[in-house]
Amino acid sequence: MIQSMTGFGKHVVQLPTKKITVEIKSLNSKSIDLNARMPSAYREKELELRKLIANSLQRGKVDFNLYVEITGDEASGQVNENVVRQYMKQLKSIADGQDIQLLEMALKLPDAMRTDRDDIDDEEYQAILGALEGALAEINTFRSEEGSVLEKDFLERIAALQGLLEKVVAMDPERQANVRERLEKAVQDIKVEVDANRFEQELIYYLEKYDITEEKVRLANHLDYFEKTLMSSDSNGKKLGFISQEIGREINTIGSKANYAPMQQLVVQMKDELEKIKEQMLNVL
Repeated sequence: MIQSMTGFGKHVVQLPTKKITVEIKSLNSKSIDLNARMPSAYREKELELRKLIANSLQRGKVDFNLYVEITGDEASGQVNENVVRQYMKQLKSIADGQDIQLLEMALKLPDAMRTDRDDIDDEEYQAILGALEGALAEINTFRSEEGSVLEKDFLERIAALQGLLEKVVAMDPERQANVRERLEKAVQDIKVEVDANRFEQELIYYLEKYDITEEKVRLANHLDYFEKTLMSSDSNGKKLGFISQEIGREINTIGSKANYAPMQQLVVQMKDELEKIKEQMLNVL
């Protein structure tokens, strides 16, 4: 089943003195484009966390947020006085307020608290990894649900293209007869004597130039291949995108060879369905 690149996941882990929250949001992108926000004290683990996220999500524009909130007494925790005073000064220059109000606001801003320890203890880091694992599980579930919606839409549009192709196939004999009739009438209108055998040879040559038998067969095969790939275990947006390009190539060739207004109208409808597929393809992982 295909997955969408759009998704959201959130997981919270409560420790005795801290609440750890991980949020992950993703949108479509040609590759993995990861933006990470976390308290400066946890930056030493950023590369490892990035690797875990990239391995799980593979592609997409990803926003990763790590929030650590102190919810109880922490013996090693201290107010970062210089930072808090600077925050209060900046806040006061923006809006009037009492010192106690400014202090409350400043203490909620990044790096307002510091700890004497330099390293994240193992228990806390395992809690962060657990929160990340939970958030990744949620976002992948979200992506799968979105993917099932896209899959249904693709199947409906491929079925519509197959239906239009059937109409093209049914119309083709009528088109060829129409082209032949127009050529014969054009010759009659110029009122000149022509060699019947030579005219028939030229007519056959002309009709062969506008023959779309191969295009019809290839288009049917591409549509079938798209559907089989969509339902396969290794389905992905890039592969489906390549197949849709081949579908578009055959549709364009049929349109250029049609030389018959009713068939060209069907080609326009086919292009419209394919364009909608390509738009949705941008969201497929």
